Amino acid sequence: MNTLFTSESVSMGHPDKVADQISDAVLDAALKEDPKSRVACEALVTTGLVVMAGEVTTSAHLNYIDIARKTIKEIGYTDPKLGFSNDSCGVIVALHGQSPDISQGVTAGKGLHKEMGAGDQGMMFGYACDETPELMPLPIVLARKILNELARQRKSRKIPWLKPDSKSQVTVEYDEKGKPVRVHTVVVSTQHDEKAKYDTILKTIINNVVHKVIPKRFLDKKTVYHINPTGRFVIGGPHGDCGLTGRKIIVDTYGGKGRHGGGAFSGKDPSKVDRSAAYMARYAAKNVVAAKLAKKCEIELSYAIGFAEPISVFVDTFGTGIVSDEKIATAIDKVFDFHPSSIIKDLDLLKPIYLDTARYGHFGIKKYSWEKTDKVDALKKAVGKL
Repeated sequence: MNTLFTSESVSMGHPDKVADQISDAVLDAALKEDPKSRVACEALVTTGLVVMAGEVTTSAHLNYIDIARKTIKEIGYTDPKLGFSNDSCGVIVALHGQSPDISQGVTAGKGLHKEMGAGDQGMMFGYACDETPELMPLPIVLARKILNELARQRKSRKIPWLKPDSKSQVTVEYDEKGKPVRVHTVVVSTQHDEKAKYDTILKTIINNVVHKVIPKRFLDKKTVYHINPTGRFVIGGPHGDCGLTGRKIIVDTYGGKGRHGGGAFSGKDPSKVDRSAAYMARYAAKNVVAAKLAKKCEIELSYAIGFAEPISVFVDTFGTGIVSDEKIATAIDKVFDFHPSSIIKDLDLLKPIYLDTARYGHFGIKKYSWEKTDKVDALKKAVGKL
């Protein structure tokens, strides 16, 4: 029996993503001057207002108001008529230093243990599958591509009536073997100029955006399109809905195909395992699938604050592994080091690379170190010896 699975994505102009980008812009600015910065920056955006709160300990000299305004401008909120713009919004800054109790746990030699510990307790998941060249689930890949194309055509003025806020949703039909066979439904809601007519919006989004990025083999006469299904989307962005950092965690990961531990990414430096260990888990899972040890792989890591060794490492290949999950888990343990200090070093995470993750996605993008498949041979060798 065929099944349906749906994933959504949101644009850089979505209010929650605006907040994510402001938080990660602060992180990047801090790391650019001081790689040892400790950052946990949250943002709230609403009509005419940005509120920044959290903890930042750094030797960098940061102008938080300028960082926020520059980020908002780059997103495309430059018109006060939208109810939120870079020049006219107020910015409230309520940031202070990191708690010394937390600091000693993530500073080598300062806490109960000699090695740098995890910045918090919790569990993190990494996932990979062979549905796409990116080794990501097809629904989230397609949903994201729609929004990236919308952003490209908005910024290039190819579609002059587009505004920054938008969302997409793609439902994929899978056959009885779990192989994606067609796109069942596409939903796109995009903010637009008041003068744009609905028929123009409908035809342009389907023909110039959706059909451009979704391969023809997945579309047929039965594919359903819901474009701006309320009929109007003029009021959008932070003026239409309050935005908060860390509220799009499923969008940021695997669109619901893989599990999620609950910790958000944006605004957190890599001493926070919510972010860095999730990247490392993806790195390991992707290499397992790239090595063809399994068609799907999910890895769970768990940590205690201040303690370096993972509390647990769990591997699930959903019955697709060519060897047992236990053997794959043993091979992973031999090839990857999940201590926080090693994660940061191996993935080179102390660089200002994070703003783009909040815009275009954290996974499935080649330029990120956690997307490398350089451990394939080592994993095969490790499994072969078991």
